[in-house]
Amino acid sequence: MNENRIRQILSSSADIEVKYNGTSVWIDQLNEDGKTATVHLRGPLEERTIVEIHELVED
Repeated sequence: MNENRIRQILSSSADIEVKYNGTSVWIDQLNEDGKTATVHLRGPLEERTIVEIHELVED
């Protein structure tokens, strides 16, 4: 995924499914470097992880 698409998803009110390593995640923010994003798993656990944006896949 690219930086522009992540910005679109973050500003959208729609529920857009994004996966990281085959697992559904919420994107919390695009980090300042423009190459990583902070995400957390969908569901009760809200552990946040920083991932490379090119590893995120829109479903």
